[in-house]
Amino acid sequence: MSKKFIVSIDLGGTKILSSLINSEAEIISKVKVATEVKEGPNKIVELIVNSFYHLIEENKITEENIKALCLGVPGTVNPFTGIISNAPNLLIKDFNIKEELSKFISAPILIENDVNLAGLGIKRFELNNKVENMIVVFIGTGIGAALFFDGKLYRGSTFYAGEIGHIKVNSKGAFSSKSTLTTLELSASRTAIVKAIKKEIKKGKKSLLKEFISNNKTIKSKTLANAIESRDPLTIKYVKKASITIGTVLGSLTTLLNFDTIVLGGGVIEAMQQFMMPLIIEAFYAAVLPECGKNVKLVATKLGDDAPLYGGVELANEFVA
Repeated sequence: MSKKFIVSIDLGGTKILSSLINSEAEIISKVKVATEVKEGPNKIVELIVNSFYHLIEENKITEENIKALCLGVPGTVNPFTGIISNAPNLLIKDFNIKEELSKFISAPILIENDVNLAGLGIKRFELNNKVENMIVVFIGTGIGAALFFDGKLYRGSTFYAGEIGHIKVNSKGAFSSKSTLTTLELSASRTAIVKAIKKEIKKGKKSLLKEFISNNKTIKSKTLANAIESRDPLTIKYVKKASITIGTVLGSLTTLLNFDTIVLGGGVIEAMQQFMMPLIIEAFYAAVLPECGKNVKLVATKLGDDAPLYGGVELANEFVA
């Protein structure tokens, strides 16, 4: 029986987005469920398995039609063994998810870091493979990156390449009046922005987001975007500072690695692209060595949440004959 489909899944800290993709690289069906991180890794396996079978049953195909299940994980993974070394947002460490999924699914199972998977999707389906040296950065609850050199995904010697969120940055002038060493993720992720705003509100500063904090509501990227649109000063202050930090780090990395393309994505960029991108670009050019930065294409992805799903197509092409 012809293996015409892949199931591509983006495993996130809050949701599991699963898709069925046909041989023409068209997403024909999706299903989204909450991750239920606190229930442990075996519960996550159960949710993935249920999503997999929901997709094939809903579309009246069999498992024999599936070329591969491709799974993007927000953490450090070995794509060859299927071991998740560390995925803090999933509360998972040293867990062989490929082995566990194989107990329930007979189709080939492929595992990759989620931003690496998104990068593969962007490179092929958005940029038509017309890049050589590229960094793809996704900014959301955390911050991660995918690196491409000479047109190929670079995973690193121990599969840790792309952990841009853990790069050290100086927080002076961003989130503190004092000069302290922190990380990009602790300075510029949605989590960091919200934490800084909350701290200011608790000190008595006015903000449209006060009601969210008072009622213990989650402040999502869209909430921040709405606050910016309403000219909330605290939100503007901290999203602006995050943008400058991101642009500065990207400029420094480009001076080191001489990228030709930089692509930004994730919930924060998707929600606040119009506000953030000009600030990021300005900070980028202020930081980068002019000779390295003059020909760089710096853009936001248009694929959104679908980027890692499309990346599954490329992963399947790499690992399954």
